[in-house]
Amino acid sequence: MAIYSALRDGIQHTVYKIIDPGVRAVVKIGVTPNVVTTLGMVGNAVGAAMLVYAALYGEPGEYSMIGWAGVVIILSSIMDMVDGYMARTADMCTTFGAFYDSVLDRYCELLTLSGLAFYFMQTCMPWSAVVTFLSLIGSIMVSYVRARAEGLGVECKVGLMQRPERVVITIVGMISTGFLQGLLPFDSIWCVVAGQCVIALFANVTAFHRIIHVKKNIHE
Repeated sequence: MAIYSALRDGIQHTVYKIIDPGVRAVVKIGVTPNVVTTLGMVGNAVGAAMLVYAALYGEPGEYSMIGWAGVVIILSSIMDMVDGYMARTADMCTTFGAFYDSVLDRYCELLTLSGLAFYFMQTCMPWSAVVTFLSLIGSIMVSYVRARAEGLGVECKVGLMQRPERVVITIVGMISTGFLQGLLPFDSIWCVVAGQCVIALFANVTAFHRIIHVKKNIHE
């Protein structure tokens, strides 16, 4: 776990170094972290709309729109790193900004996973839709348990399947489905389904792990 945390922190630090010049440039022209947060949610909404479009109007068995939706969502998700880094480096941290960022993060996940679930329902993959709903439930509960715990004064960041991991798994599955079609020995749609299976399992495990963690710390 310590190795994983160190690796995650190292990747995050590297990304911050890469985006630093761009962040400082947009701060100079007056862009605020809340604007970046809003743009990130709008991008996720566009990605979800692309999934709905693919479900309603796409050719059966043609997944390129899912791949492009994944590209739009990953670009939008980068905003989630940019807004926090911008707030810290430009001394723009506010209580409302932190609240606004957390709320829109939940909207982003709901939009993406709802779009995937709708796609599966429309393309006669009901069990994949069920798995995606379980993924959505786990994702929301991981965040809710942490928020509720911190409201009780208990720090609660334990567990493997936090938001960055969930976003990466979802996007890798979508991009693989869209752009590896015909290159795999199986139907590439199973890439995104497999990702949702992983999230459905481990996000809910993480939520219960956090419940146990809170119980232990409240008892102490």
